[in-house]
Amino acid sequence: MGDHVDVLIIGAGLSGIGAAAHLTRALPRTSYVVLEAREVSGGTWDLFRYPGVRSDSDMYTMGYRFRPWRHEEALGSGERILEYLRETAREYDVERHVRYSHRVVRTSWDSGEARWTVEAEHGGRTVTFTAGLVWSCRGYYDYEHGHRPEFAGEGEFTGTIVHPQHWPAELDWAGKEVVVIGSGATAVTLVPEMARRASHVTMLQRSPSYVLSLPQRDPFAARARRWLPAGLAHRAVRWKSILVQTVFYRLSRRRPETVRRLVRKQNVSLLPEGYDVDTHFTPRYDPWDQRMCFVPDADLFDAVRRGDAEIVTSTIERFDSDGIVLADGRHLHADVVVTATGLTLSPFGGIELIVDGEKVDPSTAMTYRALMLSEIPNFVFTVGYTNASWTLKVDLVAEFTCRLLTYLAEHGYRRVVPRRDPTVGEVPLMDFTSGYVLRALDQLPHQGDREPWRLRQSYLRDRRTIRRAPLDDGVLDFS
Repeated sequence: MGDHVDVLIIGAGLSGIGAAAHLTRALPRTSYVVLEAREVSGGTWDLFRYPGVRSDSDMYTMGYRFRPWRHEEALGSGERILEYLRETAREYDVERHVRYSHRVVRTSWDSGEARWTVEAEHGGRTVTFTAGLVWSCRGYYDYEHGHRPEFAGEGEFTGTIVHPQHWPAELDWAGKEVVVIGSGATAVTLVPEMARRASHVTMLQRSPSYVLSLPQRDPFAARARRWLPAGLAHRAVRWKSILVQTVFYRLSRRRPETVRRLVRKQNVSLLPEGYDVDTHFTPRYDPWDQRMCFVPDADLFDAVRRGDAEIVTSTIERFDSDGIVLADGRHLHADVVVTATGLTLSPFGGIELIVDGEKVDPSTAMTYRALMLSEIPNFVFTVGYTNASWTLKVDLVAEFTCRLLTYLAEHGYRRVVPRRDPTVGEVPLMDFTSGYVLRALDQLPHQGDREPWRLRQSYLRDRRTIRRAPLDDGVLDFS
């Protein structure tokens, strides 16, 4: 038998450490435990070890609201992000509450006891905890397996095939020819970094993504830190980044052709004269139908301009002994192939949810403010934004949860559950066309067609509603 706690947090990554730090700051008397399936903290930022791994959002908003990012680079390296997370955990004494190598497999709610019983696998046996509230902070993808399509002829290939999610530390690509399959954030990060040591790198994409260069050192941040007190500078830089993100996203949705032209104009200016931008850097979809790729200081474009890397847009016919045969007949020689083919979504980590003896399928539930599930008591989950920094939502969900716990205590309640109105229409949770979302859409819960069931993907709107909207809204049922 493990501990009984007020709050049980699943996951010790960016979201879980943030949740625990918020609890410590706002509700220091609240008991909690963090169950982490892996042997170390950091989540994504410890798991991903591929060359050049970094954030694809600026760190002024990717960092926690209560703890400024103090490094100069706007797009932080994986190593520095991991260091930042672990420093935060030490500062708020989170480490003492983490139970490593505890993989949660089942959570069962008992209305008579008004508590969860959580079962976790640890060292070949089952350990049981009880908690008043369960808070899932494990993200939404499968940590064990990335998306890895099978290609014809792979068995004939005599080189090395790797997936970025499980990068082998001993891999040496110096002086070798590398093909990176993919066009998303991982691929555009890998290509310029691997090109520094490889003889040549080819980014092989079925279709292009929008790629935009950002300065690695934000001049506004440099000036703010020079002239303003540290706390004020942090707020100014953070709010500048939030507003720029918001305006750019709204412009992309309302005037996609304008943003297409802006991105294309930058691409043309950064690539060699006469480069076929329309084939290799102009997607068929509108900006932000899928997540946009940001690169620091034009590093991808620089690698292409120098000839260290090239972009090939085609489909794979098959592998052969020394590379890849394309559908148009071309052959790409390769010593190393990197399959940057995306993530596999695993909503709630495949954890079994049981309420009063009945197994619950999360895909049949509706999300309340994209942080609770209909008809499931005392259960909160954290999933970040697709159009902005993940941590903006982490902070909001944590503030909501602390406010909810305070409300329960002040009114003597032990249970809260979002009650679904049958007149609220169902809408897919995400209107995103990225492959990893489309592959798992039927596994995700739904959103509703009106508030508070509607997911707006808007930090400014959520800041008003999640932080300030009354809890006694007629949807949350307290008892």
